[in-house]
Amino acid sequence: MNSEPNRLVSRRGLLRAGASLVLAAALTPPSARAAPPTEYRLVAAHARARLGGLDRLETDVWTYNGKVPGSVVRLHQGEPARLIVENRLDQETTVHWHGIRLPNAMDGVPGLTQPPIKPGESFVYEFTPPDAGTFWYHPHANSLEQLGRGLAGAVIVEERESVAVDRDLLWLLCDWRLTDRGEIASRFGNRMEAAMSGRVGNTVTLNGRASEAEPFRAGERVRLRLVNASLARIMALRFEGHRPTVIAIDGQPCDPHEPEHGRILLGPAMRVDIVLNLEGEPGRRYDVVDDFYAGLSYRLTQIAYDSRPPIRGRFLDPSIELPRNPLPEPELALAERHTLTLQGGMMSMAGTAGMGGMMGGGGSMMGMGRDAVWSINGMSMAGDGHAGMEPALALKRGRSVVLELRNESAWWHPMHFHGHSLRVLSRNGKPVPHSQWQDTVLMAPKDAVEVAFVADNPGDWMLHCHVMDHQMSGMMTVLRVA
Repeated sequence: MNSEPNRLVSRRGLLRAGASLVLAAALTPPSARAAPPTEYRLVAAHARARLGGLDRLETDVWTYNGKVPGSVVRLHQGEPARLIVENRLDQETTVHWHGIRLPNAMDGVPGLTQPPIKPGESFVYEFTPPDAGTFWYHPHANSLEQLGRGLAGAVIVEERESVAVDRDLLWLLCDWRLTDRGEIASRFGNRMEAAMSGRVGNTVTLNGRASEAEPFRAGERVRLRLVNASLARIMALRFEGHRPTVIAIDGQPCDPHEPEHGRILLGPAMRVDIVLNLEGEPGRRYDVVDDFYAGLSYRLTQIAYDSRPPIRGRFLDPSIELPRNPLPEPELALAERHTLTLQGGMMSMAGTAGMGGMMGGGGSMMGMGRDAVWSINGMSMAGDGHAGMEPALALKRGRSVVLELRNESAWWHPMHFHGHSLRVLSRNGKPVPHSQWQDTVLMAPKDAVEVAFVADNPGDWMLHCHVMDHQMSGMMTVLRVA
């Protein structure tokens, strides 16, 4: 789908995109602006897929370009991109380019940063990605259902210089709630689930299918990009018989390190890049297990070695360190400090009080703005984003900021901040090692996490929980940079 001519963009869509070009130009170096943009077209439409494998029933899904997951968008660091999104659904949509530091008008939040893309219309997103790494794209309109029915895809922004691996692989992981007939279960937005852990599915796919095994060869060194595109499922992956090295989190390089307790923790919307040195025995299989939920561990897939001899005897270098992205380093001594407190849900006073009258006749979310389950600093913003959202914080452009995120609830929350990356400083008073930057910070119950950033990207930016039920039922706010 790369470099396809644009014949379906409406005049209105072109005018909307043009309004952002002044800001885009301000963030783009002259050398990048002179280069022709990398162009993709993404068509949101209905399709069918065999999520359980070739011998299983087909499922009605919503797709980009007829595929689950959608087409991989491959861009280059510092080079312009032009992404044409055509809406062939029967409802409005947008696309959010998750984790990419881009102009506010390109962020894909309906009402807040752009009008929604109506059925039959198109919208042109144009930006120049400043950071190399693993990102992804998904809707920000009717997010719970549109993402839950399959609208998601990966964005890979290539480094300027190649990384010394034998293969660069993507595993986009997603869970689905399927019926016995293989269809996606309806009743999105169950209030009881929204007040707890959200809509966790019963089927997990790897690149759009349930995976029995993934092929490898002994002696390979592989870069594996892990993306969790689930609505609510948190994953903790163990690669049995192997010692993965984490080299990037949420697209941002970190100090190479082995994950704590050998488990790679992936909240919804998080990405982790690892290096796998394939030192297993030819012909053997090794399990990849997700054991995040106590008593509910399962085999995600297997590393399946073919029978050929290793391609190399041993690995001379223990790991790979990626070049750092041009993130502005916050000045902690001069930073302004704020606290954002996460509250609500079942097993809390706010959640229990809010449960009265939440259930509609079909068990779906009714009047989310009136019956919010979650709050940030006592304020609930339900839905996907809209015009007139008042900011919880107004930050002066260029200032260093330290945020203390406090989870006073009994549930996990992957907190995502649009338009910026956050330096993770401490968790529950202990310094966080390995120079970790994230745009989605996973918070356990009662966690207190300090993050820092430079408010250098102007606009109204959403901060919300990426358990989509939690976002839709109130755990969302706006930070204004001006």
